[in-house]
Amino acid sequence: MAGPLEGLLVVAIEQAVAGPTCTCRLADAGARVIKIERPEGDFARGYDSVVEGESAYFVWLNRGKESVVLDLKNPDDRDLVLAMLGEADVLVENLKPGSLERLGIEPAAIMAGNPRLIVASISGFAADGPNRDRKSYDLLIQAETGLASITGAPSEAGRVGVSICDISTGMNAYQAILEALLARAQTGKGCRIEVSLFDTMADWMTVPLLHHDYGGKAPGRVGLGHPSIAPYGVFQTGDGGELLIAVQNDREWRILATEVLGRADLADHPDFAANAARARDRAATDAVVNDALASMTRDQAIAALETAGIAWASYNGVDGLSTHEELHRMAVETPHGSANIPAPAARHDGQHRPPGRIPALGEHTDAVRLEFGKV
Repeated sequence: MAGPLEGLLVVAIEQAVAGPTCTCRLADAGARVIKIERPEGDFARGYDSVVEGESAYFVWLNRGKESVVLDLKNPDDRDLVLAMLGEADVLVENLKPGSLERLGIEPAAIMAGNPRLIVASISGFAADGPNRDRKSYDLLIQAETGLASITGAPSEAGRVGVSICDISTGMNAYQAILEALLARAQTGKGCRIEVSLFDTMADWMTVPLLHHDYGGKAPGRVGLGHPSIAPYGVFQTGDGGELLIAVQNDREWRILATEVLGRADLADHPDFAANAARARDRAATDAVVNDALASMTRDQAIAALETAGIAWASYNGVDGLSTHEELHRMAVETPHGSANIPAPAARHDGQHRPPGRIPALGEHTDAVRLEFGKV
């Protein structure tokens, strides 16, 4: 079944995670994505070799693309890119700001000749800002935006364990491109899109920032707890089980206290009845929950929480995800075998779109040269 972006040509001058996240979603939706790689390849190809000899990052984010190896400092290869862009619908690039212009690939000039072209540039900091020339990787942006300061245990800051800045920025770029395609359908004109990792994560940091700016204090690090809500965290049962319990409001606290903890006396106790009081003395709140769960097995605690309608989760490792009953996988073909990876979150009419295969480095170079007249 054809995807909604079938017939669109996307040229991707990209590497690592943010750009490939964006173009992977475009390819999933049916767009033709031509990925321009250096002779040594997208450096994400070398991050590891755990998936049939391929990098986990590359397998995750490059399905359904064509790989074309070019040296953009070579005039003939640059002309090939310009020929592609003359027919393209979208250019996605995550080079350092100004790199395209230095290579002789001027987005403004290309858009003058192809006014329907949408150019999406992804950078670490805003292209017109004072830090435009700084290198900026995911963890650096986690630190720069304050995300790391609110992540981790109380005694030590921590990194979010996935490339959250890159992934969210790539998804922002994807969303912006879809909006630009809708606008182009009405106006016939493309546009220039700029998305930075810093701006993306600053947006995601709005709630902590507002607490700082208007409340006078940013949230502290609370590990697997919640800075504003209690009880909300991991608790241990008598048989060593670990469950995350999340109480969202005072009504749920009364239910938890009465029906699960067996402490009806605390349902309306002034030290516990309101969330503000429970969060203010989180240690006392957590102690009440832990004391009650110590008399239960994990299965008994789950049954009680389910009966009471209180939200809970297993505290899993990655091994728990690997065997989770809710995990939907899909088979993706790589140059060296099939890999089973998580399917994208969205389903269409109940189905996941079938994934394209992972390209070998330079697999499509000759065919694309022939197609665009630069053999």
